[in-house]
Amino acid sequence: MSNNDHFTIIIITCLLLSVCLINVGHANQMDNLERLIKSKRSGMPPGGGSSAVRGPSWNSPVYVGQSVGSMQDDLIGALPGEPSDGVDFNQYSGYVTVDPKAGRALFYYFAESQNSSRDPLVLWLNGGPGCSSLGYGAMEELGPFRVNSDGKTLYRNNYAWNNVANVIFLESPAGVGFSYSNTSSDYNKNGDTRTALDAYVFLLNWLERFPQYKTRDFYITGESYAGHYVPQLASLILNYNKFTNYTINLKGIAIGNAWIDDVTGVQGQYDYFWTHGLSSDETNAAIHKYCNFSSDNSTKECYDALDQASNEIGHLDIYNIYAPLCHNTRSNPQNGKTGSIHDFDPCTDDYVFNYLNLAEVQAALHVIPTKWFSCRFFPWSDRPVTVLPTVQQLVSSGIRVWIYSGDIDGRVPVTSSRYSINTFQLPIEKPWRPWYTNQEVGGYVVKYKGLTFVTVRGAGHTVPSYQPERALTLISSFLLGQLPPSA
Repeated sequence: MSNNDHFTIIIITCLLLSVCLINVGHANQMDNLERLIKSKRSGMPPGGGSSAVRGPSWNSPVYVGQSVGSMQDDLIGALPGEPSDGVDFNQYSGYVTVDPKAGRALFYYFAESQNSSRDPLVLWLNGGPGCSSLGYGAMEELGPFRVNSDGKTLYRNNYAWNNVANVIFLESPAGVGFSYSNTSSDYNKNGDTRTALDAYVFLLNWLERFPQYKTRDFYITGESYAGHYVPQLASLILNYNKFTNYTINLKGIAIGNAWIDDVTGVQGQYDYFWTHGLSSDETNAAIHKYCNFSSDNSTKECYDALDQASNEIGHLDIYNIYAPLCHNTRSNPQNGKTGSIHDFDPCTDDYVFNYLNLAEVQAALHVIPTKWFSCRFFPWSDRPVTVLPTVQQLVSSGIRVWIYSGDIDGRVPVTSSRYSINTFQLPIEKPWRPWYTNQEVGGYVVKYKGLTFVTVRGAGHTVPSYQPERALTLISSFLLGQLPPSA
């Protein structure tokens, strides 16, 4: 058995924990990662290998052309079930072709800010791989609306990120959500490389459709497996900016609860379990004694300890270890009162699923009628086990790099992010301190040379879902190039 196979078995055993820990809530974003690692398609040695996006050389041509659709065609008149007090910003949605020969097109939803001519442009990506930025990011996290329990009406998110930026939500790769390809074999060729390249081609063509944003300050944000997507896309943009006539004014990236390195990700998860009272002293000691996540040094005792950790944790939502579970069924929508932006409903996934499958909603979004799902699992053609070298490259490039972490997420916990950052051995410029929102500690921040790490107190895996006000403070500070407020 190879080193890679040994390491994969350890990771699989670890990730299998999520099967017994999660409900239907936010499972899919990291369930897909679990399946991906099971497929053993990485092709990279454990703890090593290049994380650069493989594929075309930087001077290879990319598609920029006249695609079907225009900014005016994509304008949304109104979304069904919008709040009766009206909407004070423009919304757009539609398809952008990224490969005309294959018929591959990506779907986007765009929420402009009230100050659209002044505010920066932000791209949001959810992870999986294979999960929808419309269903999660836009409808459950940082978008302008949330879905009520009836699955038909919406209520406002007063802490939406389009208060401070013009935000694009991209469903990527093709096959996710409403994005599609007319070439069915495309769905078997998805991977990190093509996902990054398609997102880049999407941006070039989207900017042709929205030329007023071509020179705007641009930022890429995302969470979970977007810990791969975001750094790889940013790296691609910086390289194409050097070697082509296309320039995207990339200023920075921010990734939340991001899976960026297999070794530190798994080790940090088990340490988090123990420090938060989810596993016993004896099991933790056995894991540290028998398991070496970065080398071929696995034993039966290691596997037994991992199994024991799974048994000890029990049935809970690993994406927010203190959250209640959803006990409703998707086919049984509730007719309760308007939802609360401050109390995240664990059944929100179901409400979003019902809403986005309404015929009138799909018509308003200008999509081809289809059965929408929050996530889709694909064979994945390439995936480095670490993107730490790419993150380090971005730090060296001088763009703004923030990593943030909801501190009650057990899936990609704060310990995993800290272990990853510590591998850089960056000098500290501003030491660890609390930051504040509304006279409460919002979390903690430390500024390294070229990289800022921020925690968000009381937030799970999807930070804006659980702490929308604190998340807005965080992203506002990021866009301004300032640390979150100290008082």
